[in-house]
Amino acid sequence: MKRIFLIGYMGAGKTTIGKQLAGQMNLIFIDLDHHIEARYHRTISELFAEKGEEAFRDIERRMLHEVSMFENVLISTGGGAPCFFDNMEFMNSVGETVYIKVSPPELVNRLDMVRQTRPVLSGRRGNELLTFVTESLEVRKPFYEQASIIFEAEAMLNDSDVSTLVYELEKILLVN
Repeated sequence: MKRIFLIGYMGAGKTTIGKQLAGQMNLIFIDLDHHIEARYHRTISELFAEKGEEAFRDIERRMLHEVSMFENVLISTGGGAPCFFDNMEFMNSVGETVYIKVSPPELVNRLDMVRQTRPVLSGRRGNELLTFVTESLEVRKPFYEQASIIFEAEAMLNDSDVSTLVYELEKILLVN
């Protein structure tokens, strides 16, 4: 039985790496945000808007506990999930946690292309976006760094880079 949780900031590559890694390790891939959206028939943005952050974080915690009951899974969490309640402690107690670590400038490069689909980033560009990401990441870092594995995923420009990262992470996970 195996449970792997990928954590990290939005744009770090949790879903991209997670899908390929799950396939290679013969695990079921679950994107926690997509699981929540399917269950509630609402996007994460809609849930935030309708229920507020506190209620959303409670939903997120309950869904995290639900998917953590499955065996042989790789779960990609939302960027904020490790930072609320005892979620980080819980994930560490039931599985292997991997912090997909990426620098703020690289996160900004990745997020700049999708900022219109992320309400919290909408309207932020350039230095303002870099400042936002840097400050947010600084707040989340103490939670992220509780992961059992910290994995640098800076270079992710093409499919070959992703495959290389997945191969390296799989080697680390097989040793642990």
